[in-house]
Amino acid sequence: MTIATDDNGQWLSVDTPVAPYPLPCYQDVHHAAQTVEIVGAGPAGLFAALTLLEHGIKPVIYERGKEVSERKKDIALLNRNEGLNPESNYCFGEGGAGTFSDGKLFSRSKKRGNMQRIMEIFHYFGASDRILYEAHAHIGSDKLPAIIRNMRECILAHGGEIHFGEKWLIPDSPTHRFTDSPVILAIGHSAHDTYRELYAMGVQMEAKGCAMGVRIEHPQRLINDIFYHHQPQTVIDLVGNASYSLVTQVHTPYPNSEAVHTPTRGVYSFCMCPGGHIVPAGSMNEGCVVNGMSASHRNSPFANSGMVVELHPEDMVDGCASVHNGLSGLDFQEHLEHLAYTSIHRLTGSPIPPSVAPAQRMKDFVEGKASQSLPECSYLPGIVPSRLDLWLPEPIKSGLQQGFKDFGRKYPGFLTNEAVILGVESRSSSPVRIVRNPETMQSTSHPWLYPCGEGAGYAGGITSSALDGIRAAEAAIEAMNK
Repeated sequence: MTIATDDNGQWLSVDTPVAPYPLPCYQDVHHAAQTVEIVGAGPAGLFAALTLLEHGIKPVIYERGKEVSERKKDIALLNRNEGLNPESNYCFGEGGAGTFSDGKLFSRSKKRGNMQRIMEIFHYFGASDRILYEAHAHIGSDKLPAIIRNMRECILAHGGEIHFGEKWLIPDSPTHRFTDSPVILAIGHSAHDTYRELYAMGVQMEAKGCAMGVRIEHPQRLINDIFYHHQPQTVIDLVGNASYSLVTQVHTPYPNSEAVHTPTRGVYSFCMCPGGHIVPAGSMNEGCVVNGMSASHRNSPFANSGMVVELHPEDMVDGCASVHNGLSGLDFQEHLEHLAYTSIHRLTGSPIPPSVAPAQRMKDFVEGKASQSLPECSYLPGIVPSRLDLWLPEPIKSGLQQGFKDFGRKYPGFLTNEAVILGVESRSSSPVRIVRNPETMQSTSHPWLYPCGEGAGYAGGITSSALDGIRAAEAAIEAMNK
């Protein structure tokens, strides 16, 4: 949308004309001779399946979670503190983690691929015209489930298969090489058990850099004042609630290291949700994870964002049993999530509902003070005061404290006790990479296995995951046709 004023200075809204695009041509594959298995029905898996349909190849998807309508029921129970279904939650189920996590369609990724085509396919399945021309396209968590359901119905109508509630069976033999037909592995960033099973059978993996931290929430009115410079509400009603994208560089030491070297690392906002809500995004009992989302209108009174610190593999040693193998980042991630969980139970000494999150006012966290009370918050399961400044490991704690000071200097009013931080934002990206050949897209240890998407360590959101799923499908098609 283009914003302009008329001759009298009144704000106008001008819709940009939308150019037509070629419609996808999906073939009937009920009796196709070629079949490809896909593990996971997130954006990488779904777009891989749609690509296979365009080439007349039958996709067979295995999704451990539920279809989107049933998944919504389990998420409602989770928000009401009535229990976590480890196979159906904000991480697992049809559409993947992105279905109930805002639906932003832009990426920092520099991967090659036709990002506009991703927008066109989402539009074809029911997304608003706006995603075809907005720079920072956004579907909304209230709209995405119907779009994902349309994709599913298209795949099934053309002869593809989707098996919900079924985990893909990893072959027992450690020497299995997937020689019969391609397997596209699109498991998502939270399938810790599958990572471990693959590692045990010898699939080559490596620890990779990632980012972890907290989720921060301000009153939206405060963010509007800071970033819109106190514009009147009439302007805000026209352009929408303010968002931000913040980044700074800090110096923090490696933990448990006597080295003098203090690396420079980034601290940045991630998945900023204007007019949004914070949600429980864990998939394990005795672990606390939070994420953010916003509906299509972005009209809640809160603004939240992930605030994360760049981590290197050598940072992720605390609580890790596998420091020298490819799963060390995974161990650290689980350790951090367990710290968030135990911080509540240790401090209160009484039973706490499973989805409640530890929280601290922003300025108190920076100054190392206990928060005697907490502000109103969008997180439905509830928050409990906790000294995040005492239990967050280095370099996350000091990185966030330095970063918040930098952001407060640059944007006066941002560093405030009106804001609250919740622990932990630990799944902004995968800490594991399943190593693949960049030309063939196949696993370097297991030919015909095509790891792709965020879970394999090659993407970081809906759009880049969808692009990577398309690339994996195209590579599998090319190999099958040789």
